Amino acid sequence: MRSLILSIDRRLSGLALLLAALLLALVAALGLWQVISRFLLEEPSTWTEEAMRRLLIWMVMLGTVAAFRRGALVSVDLMLRLSRGAWLRYVRLGIAGVSLAYLTVIAWYGIDLAWRVRFQTFASIGMSMGWAYLALPVGALLSMLAVTANFLDPRNEELGTAQ
Repeated sequence: MRSLILSIDRRLSGLALLLAALLLALVAALGLWQVISRFLLEEPSTWTEEAMRRLLIWMVMLGTVAAFRRGALVSVDLMLRLSRGAWLRYVRLGIAGVSLAYLTVIAWYGIDLAWRVRFQTFASIGMSMGWAYLALPVGALLSMLAVTANFLDPRNEELGTAQ
């Protein structure tokens, strides 16, 4: 079971990080287009700002998956550094438990929010608001897998790069 979870996580975390990086590039390109259309063409784009906001939500939620997997989010570093043996396992279990509880709340309310706004559309894009807010439960569910994988196969890149 452990190897199956780690195998699935390796693929999904890698895909989430790749998509987050692509969305970052797309948001930067849209921002550049917004500046060009506003100041050079003197006819501001009506849809780029709205699109950038929604893509940023997806980028952050997908990037969070990779951060959870790598143990690079804010955690109780001092406790991890000072813990040894069985106590270290309890500290890791506590961090994983709190993270999973937080992500459960995000997933639960994210599903509710996406469902409630599914018939509303963004004025400038004409797309359902549900697609934008679907990033919350998708990111949270993928992050739950990443938290579990990090518990099973710990990677604390945050601690490794700390000074």
